[in-house]
Amino acid sequence: MIIGKTAVRTVLSCYKIFTRNYNVPRRALMYVPGDDLRKISKSFTLNADCIVLDCEDGVAINQKNVARETIRSFLQKGKPNIGREYDLGVRINSLDTEFWQEDLRSCLNGEFRPDTILLPKVDDIETLKLFSDTANTYITTDKILNLIIYIESAKSFVNLIDICKTAGTLSNKSKFRPVALVFGSDDFCANIGITRTTDSVEILYARQKLVLTAKAFNLQAIDMVYIKYKDLEGLKIQSEEGARLGYTGKQVIHPAQVPIVQEAFLPTSTQVEWATGLLESFEKHQKQGKGAFNYKGNMIDMPTVKQAENIIKLSKLQ
Repeated sequence: MIIGKTAVRTVLSCYKIFTRNYNVPRRALMYVPGDDLRKISKSFTLNADCIVLDCEDGVAINQKNVARETIRSFLQKGKPNIGREYDLGVRINSLDTEFWQEDLRSCLNGEFRPDTILLPKVDDIETLKLFSDTANTYITTDKILNLIIYIESAKSFVNLIDICKTAGTLSNKSKFRPVALVFGSDDFCANIGITRTTDSVEILYARQKLVLTAKAFNLQAIDMVYIKYKDLEGLKIQSEEGARLGYTGKQVIHPAQVPIVQEAFLPTSTQVEWATGLLESFEKHQKQGKGAFNYKGNMIDMPTVKQAENIIKLSKLQ
């Protein structure tokens, strides 16, 4: 397939917009019901990279107002200092509901705001444009807000590249920047009529397409929820599988899942040993004025060096 020069320039332009998006790790993206202050308070003791105060699926219809007000009051106390870097987000209701505008207004209008807004059910670029226009009216400071985009339907997968391009273009004139894509597997399966199996082979294509597209735009890729929250061995297997596929994190719905997911998205000791040796060899060959070089029987060039650097960076997380 031949890609036109205009299309290439568009993708490269968006790629430059997204070059900083790996600075904040989001291995475990943990949902906390926004109407439960006790669970909100506990979530900050769990060492999750990303804590999401939820207005959407985790909250009953008749509790939406309670969740919104609980989150707003909590945010106005300022971001809790827990002795380490983490991402604090709010998942608003989708734009096809009556709740989303108040969700957005209540968490963006105060003195303190979340680091990130999580936007569910993004099926097309019109959804992003409406979000952008509305968010810009509520944000009164120059601080840039992170945006995490949910891909949860057949339509959203068909439009995925346009969604990513539009998110990048809108961020040039908006007060947010896209940082990640999330695979909403349950809604996706319901949307296209998939019958789930234990090994999830029936959604492998969708998982791979999302992570491939995310990486093309330098976005983080957040894998699906493992709903059998008591099956920690199954969670470990699926988390490690997601990491092998290229995902950078996974959605979490129970405190017991956090340490397993956090660990799964760290490099293994073998990977760290390989990366350390490769980078030492790279430095040696650079001083000799050599570009590509042989390391343990493999020809190494800059893309592999960058992969090794990323492994070392991830290995320093806890």
